[in-house]
Formats: sequence, C-alpha cells, structure tokens
Amino acid sequence: MTVVTGERAAAASQVAAGMLAPVSEATFTDQAVLPLNLASLRRYADFAAELESTTGLPAGLRQAPTLSVGYDADDAARLRAFADFLDRTGFSCERLTGRDCRSHEPLLAPAIQAGLLVAEDWSCDNRLLLRALVAAARQARVTEVAGFVHAVLSRDGRVTGVALADGSTIAAMQIVIANGAWAAQVGGIPALPVRPVKGQILRLDPGRLTGPTLTVRAFTRGSEVYLVPRDGGRELVVGATVEELGFDHRVTAGGVYELLRDARTVLPLTAEYALTETAVGWRPGTPDNAPILGQCELGGLLLATGHYRNGVLLTPITADVIAKLVVSHELDPIAAGFGLDRFRTGGRGGVVPPGANTASGGRGGVVPPGANTAPMGERIR
Repeated sequence: MTVVTGERAAAASQVAAGMLAPVSEATFTDQAVLPLNLASLRRYADFAAELESTTGLPAGLRQAPTLSVGYDADDAARLRAFADFLDRTGFSCERLTGRDCRSHEPLLAPAIQAGLLVAEDWSCDNRLLLRALVAAARQARVTEVAGFVHAVLSRDGRVTGVALADGSTIAAMQIVIANGAWAAQVGGIPALPVRPVKGQILRLDPGRLTGPTLTVRAFTRGSEVYLVPRDGGRELVVGATVEELGFDHRVTAGGVYELLRDARTVLPLTAEYALTETAVGWRPGTPDNAPILGQCELGGLLLATGHYRNGVLLTPITADVIAKLVVSHELDPIAAGFGLDRFRTGGRGGVVPPGANTASGGRGGVVPPGANTAPMGERIR
C-alpha cells in the first residue's frame, strides 16, 4: 500500500474547524447527503477509540453539544424557522431562550435572543485526528511517497499506475483519488466536477481568560459564524468565510475583520483573546455539494473527493466505503447515489462532459497503491 502525500501543510485537513454537526448544518447542505452525514457521526466514537488504542495518540473527538444561537430579532426568527424544519424532519433539539443559552454558555452576549441545543452534534480537533491517522498508517506499514501525482496511467480501460510530477512512476492495480480540492487537476481520469471553495479561518488563544466550553454556531445580523473550542481551553477556532475565488491563498483584511467582528458580537470576551493564527483552506466543492464516492468507468479507479464542508465529519464512513470497495469490489448501499455518474445527463448535480481531464500538477494526496490502497486523502469541513 502506497500513499503519495502531496503537500500536507497546504491540505484542508490542517485548516478545518472540525465541526461534526449534521443536524446544526442540515439546511446548509443538500438534503441528499444528510443520511450519509448522520451515518458517519454514528461511527465516530468507535472510529476515534480504535485510532487511539492503535496509536496511543488522541484522536481529537469532543462529545460536547453544539449551541446554535440567534443574536437579534431577525436572527432569532431565522433560528425558529430552522427549528421548525428540524421538527418536521424528526431531529431532536432543545429550544432555548436567550437566558437559557447563557446558562449553557455564560460567555455569550446578553443580547442573544434565542438558541437551539443539539446534544449529538460534536466536534473533532482535525489536527490531532490527522496526526493519529498518519501514525496508524505508518504502523500498518503504508509506504509514503513525497510528491504530487501528475496523471493516472491506464491501458485497455484499466489503471496501471501513476506518473508523478518529478517524472517517476508507480505501478498500481487500484488507485484512490482522495486529494480534495485538487482532484480535478489529475490527468488521465474522467473529468471531475470538483472546485476549490476558499475559506479563511482564525485561531484564538484565551490565555488566562476563560474560554467557551461549547461549540457555538451563530446567526449575527444576517451573517454566520462558528466558534469551536479545543479541549483544555487553550484554543478557539473561528470560521469561516465561503469564497468562490479558486486557489486564492490570501488572508484578507476583510475576511479577518468580519470573523472577528461576528465572534465579538456573539462572545464579547473574544476581543481580549490573542490572535494566534490566520489560515486559508480550500473545500472540495461539487455542483450539488455532496461527495463523490465509488468507482467510475476507468477500471480500478476509485473516487473519494468532493466532501465540501463535511470532510472531517465524513472521514469514518468514507474510509469504510472505500476500504470495502478495495477489498471486495462492493459499494456500501449507504454510498449509493454519490457516484460520478450522477453528474452525467439526468443527474441531480448537472452535466459534466465525458473525457479525460488533462490538467497537470495537482497538490494534496492522490493515493496510488502498489496492489491495494486505503483512503488517506485531504478533505475539508
């Protein structure tokens, strides 16, 4: 088993906030992906426990609830509409007054009007998760190859290996494309409708001050912001912008200002925290904002990309689906409907013209196996 690592420092898995919130974000993703999100969350506790027992490292899972809040009257009305939607679809959440919200999270602004407490929407420290996954792969004797995949090689309709950017090649009978926002840049494969969606994100350090204990997702004067605490209270992640600007790597004054403004509106004490990091990541978006999972017309080529805002959340189920495909060549029914063919004529996500993508380069971890492979791609939430 071989993994081409790409540039891990640039990968979305280093930047994401790590919200595991299929219910709190239910209306912000295509409804077709909701069952997949929920199924992955149900696997998370066992997935994290296995990682920790295997590696001795923390997997970063934090099973504290998510608190969604509305700042002013209009935000509260929007939150009530969302709660009505959750009631109709059978999801459990607790409606809260502003005072109730502050009893759960005392640092919230006094002006907060209303909230929803979702007990089973959690979070995960994506950097700890990535470190544990890399350690587990090394213990399993996965070979890591530095560099970037230029193109997939094939003959008679089946993959034979990959060509790297440095001109070297690796033979492979099965290949998993799992390099997130860079998936469309790999040559020699069917066209993938994956685009980079820029997100700017901040990390704050409360220092000696008190930090929040719950993940807070907020509507603030028509804007949206989320604040995700890490265990130990030494870091608060604030995110994130959503920008259709391609691979624009700039941290902008406007993006940072808006995030800090909204964070301070919801949780005033953040104005006193130290700003320790600004970062940019690129979510792998698709026309319907749902992932691409499964096989395609090129024999031996498996796809695990397009996770958009749900990359960390969908890690356990993506691993299970792709591992089953590699070993038994069977697609788990939970992934039915998420294949590349849905973007052909009649698909719900639009039409993608057939033919190979001839773009060169590509950053991130396209995964070519020696004989078998496991999904080790760079994904984002």
